Amino acid sequence: MQGFGDRLRERARLLGISDAEVARRVGLGERRYAHYVADTREPDLATLVKISRTLDVTPNELLGVADVREEPEERERLVSELLSVIRSLSDEGLRIAIKQSAVLMDFHRTDSVTE
Repeated sequence: MQGFGDRLRERARLLGISDAEVARRVGLGERRYAHYVADTREPDLATLVKISRTLDVTPNELLGVADVREEPEERERLVSELLSVIRSLSDEGLRIAIKQSAVLMDFHRTDSVTE
């Protein structure tokens, strides 16, 4: 059975980012985040939400509760396809994609709050 730390590690791997980068994006020290990945400590709720947003998953997914979104295989295929596109971009194209992605995520969060 996969634990919380395993799910953190796997999700970061799928996104192509290191544990250190996840920690930086969340605003945590690498050592503190390493405790979560090693399953020696658990984050508080606010930190769990920040981590889940950074990894673009729900807190329930990180906790091992069933995902109500797409089937895992379909989601993994979509993430792989997106990573392939991202890797082919120039530096400038990547900067633009990052900005567009941030706007899309903000829109998605705002849209899901109004539902």
